Amino acid sequence: MFSSDQTFKPQTDAVDVFWHEGMLQHDAVEGVFDTGLDPGFLDVLEKHPENADRVRNMVSILQRGPIAPRVNWLPGRLAIVSELLTFHTSDYINKLIEADKSGERREISAGTFMSPGSWEAALLAAGTTLSAMQHILNSHGKIAYALVRPPGHHSQPTQADGYCFLNNAALAVKLALDSGQCSRVAVVDIDVHYGNGTAEGFYRSDKVLTVSLHMNHGSWGSSHPQRGSVDEIGEGVGLGYNLNVPLPNGTGDEGYEYAVNELVVPAVRRFRHLANGYINGQKVYQ
Repeated sequence: MFSSDQTFKPQTDAVDVFWHEGMLQHDAVEGVFDTGLDPGFLDVLEKHPENADRVRNMVSILQRGPIAPRVNWLPGRLAIVSELLTFHTSDYINKLIEADKSGERREISAGTFMSPGSWEAALLAAGTTLSAMQHILNSHGKIAYALVRPPGHHSQPTQADGYCFLNNAALAVKLALDSGQCSRVAVVDIDVHYGNGTAEGFYRSDKVLTVSLHMNHGSWGSSHPQRGSVDEIGEGVGLGYNLNVPLPNGTGDEGYEYAVNELVVPAVRRFRHLANGYINGQKVYQ
């Protein structure tokens, strides 16, 4: 979700939702949790945690739920390779393209599977997010929400991670910076897991403030070395521009509200940014 800063005067309280049903074609496979393995003795294989039903339900909520009258629906699009290269390396993008060309199911990183149709869905997720940001940059709305899958915030410039191929939000941040309209962008990630990919991509930049509220889970293997701890605060000119708020398991509404009001809001206000990006992972609500 993207929004302009507080100086913009909106004409409406509508939420402009960008969506493309082609993103449903990504098959994250079935098996035991996220392994894609069939042990041979289960009558019903588990759906992958990142499956299409979650987004289908979000679409139905926005279409028929309480805020439906205030939702405007806008089409998503495919991203092109040159847009992907603003954040990701060419070697990594070529690896994904070759995996797609094989026509086979491949595990790109632990639990992150590419199947036929996955690459097109990933391009749609990236392009749809870019369209949402461009919508804000063009002053066509106050709030734009990119409803996308596969997700992106774990994806780093050089590798996939955590069911994420392309870092959709990071690509949108780069678009805002490269447009010349925003010299600084603040990103607030409220998924239950650390937004390590976004943080890694801007860890040495003073143009992007990355803030992540997440459970205190630490690192997860070679594709997720970042810990999400309070001492990961950026490097070089980016020192002080990465804020992690690891929350204890069982943190309720009161604790979460306190963390937002006492840590996140003051940090974002001090940053004096021109655009906001909010990464809303569904796992935090489950």
